Amino acid sequence: MLNYSTKLYIFAKRNSLESIIEFFKDTNPVLGAFYATLFTWGLTALGASLVFFIKKLNRALLDGLLGFTGGVMVAASFWSLLAPGIEMTSGEGIFKVLPAAIGFGFGALFIFGLDKILPHIHINFKESEGIKTPWRRTTLLVLAITLHNIPEGLAVGVIFGGVAAGVPEASITGAVALAIGIGIQNFPEGIAVSMPMRRQGISRFKSFWYGQLSAIVEPFAAIFGALAVTFFTPILPYALAFAAGAMIFVVVEEVIPETQQDKHTDIATLGFILGFIVMMTLDVSLG
Repeated sequence: MLNYSTKLYIFAKRNSLESIIEFFKDTNPVLGAFYATLFTWGLTALGASLVFFIKKLNRALLDGLLGFTGGVMVAASFWSLLAPGIEMTSGEGIFKVLPAAIGFGFGALFIFGLDKILPHIHINFKESEGIKTPWRRTTLLVLAITLHNIPEGLAVGVIFGGVAAGVPEASITGAVALAIGIGIQNFPEGIAVSMPMRRQGISRFKSFWYGQLSAIVEPFAAIFGALAVTFFTPILPYALAFAAGAMIFVVVEEVIPETQQDKHTDIATLGFILGFIVMMTLDVSLG
């Protein structure tokens, strides 16, 4: 038997979630995509704000948090993006999976191209990537995380765009679940930007500012994704897979290698598993 306080907590949690979903149902989906990614941006800022309260972040914890981020992104790529994209495609055999395969490939190539052009540096690496510039390491680090956040914003926007277009497989609950999952993994992202900057001698405020700034691209990417699908509805399966391909590229090229630079690989792996479970649970239970 559940005691009274437990029942009250469950009731409040259920009703608050229902209120959120009802709010988004009553909101224009493009505007909803903007609001949802303001939430994910806010959680990045919340993570970055820990720089005001913590002097030094344990490296094992950082690797575990990055692993968690990777797990959420991989789970979201399948459960929230690829699976619905394949489900809404008509046809049999290879023709049913073809839009997802094409979109996935182009999504990965898109981030690959940005990775080669945009100057940036990853958290645990010394050498910068992209076009060589005299920019400071802090700027390059922020650009790396910004690159990471583009597919996340696109993913949320594309699903909201599918709702706006009236596609049955795209639901508000699924879009909210994805936004919650991305928001959860954005929290450690904010930490992962601000704390290394503070360790390099940058002031607490600047470390926080750059940390939250790294996610500012998400609302813009979300609006673009939502509008694109709204006006060109047939591209939705391709767009979902495109966002998935971009996210998987980021995980394999950036997140996982960063967790393997020290001796905490087991912690990073367990973090990845936990992140995958959390996102899978969110998507299946809410979507």
